Amino acid sequence: MKSLAGKVVAITGAGGGMGREMAVLAAGRGARLALSDWDAEGLEATLALVRDLGAQVRGDVLDVSDRTAFAAWVEKVVEEFGGVNMAINNAGVSMSGDFSELSYEDLDWIVGINLYGVLHGTKEFLPHLIASGDGALVNISSLFGLISMPGQAAYNATKYAVRGLTEAIREEMLVARHPVTVTCVHPGGIKTGISRNGRKTSGQDAASLDDMFDTRLARTTATKAAEVIIDGALSGKARVLVGGDAHLLHAVGKVLGSRYQDLIALAAPRVMGRSKVSPGSSPRA
Repeated sequence: MKSLAGKVVAITGAGGGMGREMAVLAAGRGARLALSDWDAEGLEATLALVRDLGAQVRGDVLDVSDRTAFAAWVEKVVEEFGGVNMAINNAGVSMSGDFSELSYEDLDWIVGINLYGVLHGTKEFLPHLIASGDGALVNISSLFGLISMPGQAAYNATKYAVRGLTEAIREEMLVARHPVTVTCVHPGGIKTGISRNGRKTSGQDAASLDDMFDTRLARTTATKAAEVIIDGALSGKARVLVGGDAHLLHAVGKVLGSRYQDLIALAAPRVMGRSKVSPGSSPRA
């Protein structure tokens, strides 16, 4: 696939952030769009933006962790558009806090969205991407799918899993000679609401963590990230890193090997603002 003109592009998590910007970019390039998000208000705002650009679009409120609902959405999309050329499994959430402080409910929540959401999207869309004759599967992992970070164990687990899943499926497409490119995306700090909309354990200072992410870590705009992702997918790249931080930390991990973990452990308390607050002083976000 060299152009989005006339192609059907499906994007989860399109109600804001990178999902919204990818939808707007794809609309501007002539794509027909199938968009979903759990946030009805955010999704409607995205739909208004792409409609103003003249795009043919359908939007559906969707919980990507719901397998039955996901399958029904894909069926409706294919029925309306006749197929799908590019599927972008973008929906994701954050969960901050030491692993010992996470509840099983926390773990079920983040695994359901970040991992099962991608599993569902990949499983349901892949046959249609193959049938299209020039399909592209794009799964959003993270910089934290390449390196680990204290306080992000659950998020790391899901994003490493997305990476492994995506890379294996790419190999399967190559072995079977299916006409589908498979791209795993690893964004660094992107200016989105993922931190503010995410969860934190009760021992975390949620306001400080969100402010630190917004002002110190999120260096790349969602608009720029969308351009890098879409262009990388159209080029058939197996791996797309987004942002200077992603490139830098990935390189550090490659050079140092497992010893990067010692460096991260030393730097994290200062960089990540990992100071504790008194029990009960900061409710779960």
